[in-house]
Amino acid sequence: QVQFVESGGGLVQPGGSLRLSCAASGSSIRSYSMAWYRQAPGNQREFLVGITSGGRTGTANSVQGRFTISRDNAKNMVYLQMNRLKPEDTAIYYCNNWLSQGDWGQGTQVTVSS
Repeated sequence: QVQFVESGGGLVQPGGSLRLSCAASGSSIRSYSMAWYRQAPGNQREFLVGITSGGRTGTANSVQGRFTISRDNAKNMVYLQMNRLKPEDTAIYYCNNWLSQGDWGQGTQVTVSS
């Protein structure tokens, strides 16, 4: 069973950028399609952006053009580059398998506020 630990969140002003990291352990994610999700207070967890084992990506309309996913299979890591952040991006951010989610990690809090 793969476990995920997300990091890199914090407080950022509107228009700013953050880079989140996801460290996977327990198994190699090399053959997995991976994705980032987020959950804001009172909302359901939502898909943001995914990347296949071959590097193809898919992005939700809400973050298209602002969020980019990447992966480093040698390090068993997945990253989320977030640019032009908005207050509505405030949420807890998680990584997980894109196609069949396993156990969720603790996530990392992102707060966008002036």
